[in-house]
Amino acid sequence: MKKEEKAIQDKNEGVAAEKEVNTQPTPATPSIKKNTIYNFIKTLSSVIFPLITFPYVSRVLQPENMGKYNFGNTYVNYFTLIASLGITTYAIRECSRVRDDKKKLSTVASQIFSINIITTIIAYVLLFLILFLYPGLNPYIRIITIQSVIIVFTTLGADWINSAMEDFKYITLRTMAFQFISLGLMFIFVRKPDDYVKYAAIGVFSSSGANVVNIFYRRKFCKIRYTKHTEWRKHLKPILLLFVMLVAQTIFSNSDITMLGLMKGDYVTGLYSTSAKIYNILNQLMASILWVVLPRLSNYYADKNYDGINPLLHKSLQLMAMVCLPCLFGCAVLSKEILRLVGGVNYVSAWPYLVILIGALFFSLIGGSFLGNMIMLPSKREIIFTRACLVAAIVNIGLNFVLIPVWGATGAALTTMLAHIILYVMMCPYMEKEIQIGSIKKIFAGPVVGGLTILMWCFLMKALFNNYLIILLTGIVGSIVIYFVILYAMKYELLMTTLPGIKSKIFRRK
Repeated sequence: MKKEEKAIQDKNEGVAAEKEVNTQPTPATPSIKKNTIYNFIKTLSSVIFPLITFPYVSRVLQPENMGKYNFGNTYVNYFTLIASLGITTYAIRECSRVRDDKKKLSTVASQIFSINIITTIIAYVLLFLILFLYPGLNPYIRIITIQSVIIVFTTLGADWINSAMEDFKYITLRTMAFQFISLGLMFIFVRKPDDYVKYAAIGVFSSSGANVVNIFYRRKFCKIRYTKHTEWRKHLKPILLLFVMLVAQTIFSNSDITMLGLMKGDYVTGLYSTSAKIYNILNQLMASILWVVLPRLSNYYADKNYDGINPLLHKSLQLMAMVCLPCLFGCAVLSKEILRLVGGVNYVSAWPYLVILIGALFFSLIGGSFLGNMIMLPSKREIIFTRACLVAAIVNIGLNFVLIPVWGATGAALTTMLAHIILYVMMCPYMEKEIQIGSIKKIFAGPVVGGLTILMWCFLMKALFNNYLIILLTGIVGSIVIYFVILYAMKYELLMTTLPGIKSKIFRRK
């Protein structure tokens, strides 16, 4: 009897120990805080580098050759979409689920890689078939051929394995290294209008060089090779669903500009597209904060580990509220000044569109980024996310036909916001009962109070100063200081738990 009791006790202790191992990251597990910073820096660099290069390149190459470069880039992007399908997101999720078993990881990664090889071949066949059958594309054959090299090296690089293994430090440092090298090459070799082909080749080097390096680097995680033994039924359906979702998101992100151009002309479209660019930059930066947790969540969902899922979702929503809300409040009140800085005085009249799009951005983050990318995708419920995206895209296009003729660019901005609200509302009912994020009031109270204070501070700066640069500088610096004072006074949980670690590191260095 004693032996049986001891056996039961040992078994229970083993289960408890296993649960503890599953819920707590191993020492080798990368820090989510550090990964968030790395991914934010990488995303920020992808925004800053084009801002640095565009003024120089646009002046050197002149409009005609810039047009050739941009046309070729746009053409290649369509086939890049075909080659990638929904593979990147799917690969990150599936490889994250088995990353603790190197043999399984190699099997899954190789099967996904093999599918990607096939889709890449299909993309190239279509790309060159259309290129040679349509005579109007003859002037672009050389530049499109050069730019299309990105497709094959993106596939061969299989960068998704690094994301699945949460190696964001390597991704960021490698990406920025090639960006800096490309920047130097651009200033050396792009000196006259005819150098647009060289500029395209440098762009290929920036992207493909990183992928070539990754062919060798990724071996530290697992062996990825082409295999004929691929479980097509298992992989193809979710990949296609994610592809449809991606296409739907692209449609309702771009349809407003396309339809506005057809209905209202170039001037209004130019004003609106500038606001849309600012909106897209903010969306990329904010979403990058949350994207890093997808691999960890996928790993937890594989084990139904809600003891790991719930705290991670709670902290992620806190981080989103703490960082995103003050940015949205600040950008809304400083919309005129931001447009003046980005586009010049002629674009200031686009401020109402930017304010509406910032409202859309809030629902995009809590709907698409939080509910979609952080709950639906890791839990393998991409069909719900895809259905919501399709409905949102259809509603967006339908309302554009109704509202753009009446309200112009304001109508286009409103349809974008309504589409994101629909996306959020459609996914809300599908949150599992096991998910316990915590008090929404506590999560949002501090950032909302701080955001409203930022509004008052920025309005005060606008009343005191006339120069838009001074308004931006004093508004941003003052808002940061005031905001964190308010969060500290309100004892905001995420800030209070982070401060001790920051203090200990500072004093340790001293």
